[in-house]
Amino acid sequence: MSDEQSVHQNFETLAIHAGNTADPLTGAVVPPIYQVSTYKQDGVGGLRGGYEYSRSGNPTRTALEENLAALEGGRRGLAFASGLAAEDCLLRTLLAPGDHVVIPDDAYGGTFRLFAKVVSRWGVEWSVADTTDPASVRAAMTPRTKVIWVETPSNPLLGITDIAAVADVARTAGARLVVDNTFASPYLQQPLALGADVVVHSMTKYMGGHSDVVGGALIANSDDIAEELAYHQNAMGAVCGPFDAWLVLRGIKTLAVRMDRHSENASRITEMLTRHPKVTGVLYPGLPDHPGHEVAAKQMRSFGGMVSFQVQGGEEAAVAVCDRAKLFTLGESLGGVESLIEHPGRMTHASVAGSALEVPADLVRLSVGIESADDLLADLQQALG
Repeated sequence: MSDEQSVHQNFETLAIHAGNTADPLTGAVVPPIYQVSTYKQDGVGGLRGGYEYSRSGNPTRTALEENLAALEGGRRGLAFASGLAAEDCLLRTLLAPGDHVVIPDDAYGGTFRLFAKVVSRWGVEWSVADTTDPASVRAAMTPRTKVIWVETPSNPLLGITDIAAVADVARTAGARLVVDNTFASPYLQQPLALGADVVVHSMTKYMGGHSDVVGGALIANSDDIAEELAYHQNAMGAVCGPFDAWLVLRGIKTLAVRMDRHSENASRITEMLTRHPKVTGVLYPGLPDHPGHEVAAKQMRSFGGMVSFQVQGGEEAAVAVCDRAKLFTLGESLGGVESLIEHPGRMTHASVAGSALEVPADLVRLSVGIESADDLLADLQQALG
């Protein structure tokens, strides 16, 4: 980040200015899309700005990576082709055959699949813990535990983990704490400041914010970890393309205002759902009776735009609610300006069926967008019948 940018400390200002230096040639206030594979060198080994090949480095991606580091308060950010590409790079950087990882009992299905079907074949073992209980995390650890993996809020049950408490558990055991911050975004929560070692994002979600890009990110709190991650990013090659980096940079500029609206709309929706006779349970950390409410209020700016709820009538009733929704689009993913509805058991979390991470069959998950809250409420009321 430039000296001019470093004087700005507030999130909203960093989101717009960090990494976004004016183009020195034209003065363009938006970083150009450097759609290029290779760069002319000024003699053998004479690199302009350090660029030689776009897998190793690209100016548009650099702008995004500087922005990510600033927003999460990290030493370095790295951008990838998808969230799972970022996770894969992280795990192969931090782990070796014979190591052990503690994973949450509520997590994104793709993350579980990565551990259960891919990393385990490499000789890495894992155990499941309720990460909302530091004692459960401690009990799941072994002398070979190198990483504790946390999602908070979790997907899809909106569990809340006390990041600082679990960071103490990790530090005592000599393990590293990884926090998936996708549901919160750096606007609502900054895990590195609470003791995490690495933050993971699916930039496809709130960071991009418009359902038009796929990307992932890692932000490290130490130069040593960052250097290792950067080496593997280049060696493995699943990097974020320049146009995708540009789209995420554009999305991040409105992240703060979008997250405020997502949170406001979600709060109104949960108020309605808690009173609806066909809803048997509402999962949202902003509710005072949510078991993680106090922790969420302590470590988050507000409670986000993700809401899950359970309905009377079981699985078929939950599927019917999804099918009847009109303004809420039936679809996977989350974090866009438009509202989405899905049945996790049959959609995003089908891969965890039969495991310790299996989700309730009567569960519906909402990604609450930034439309009129009145219109969203009317749609859900008709969908519930």
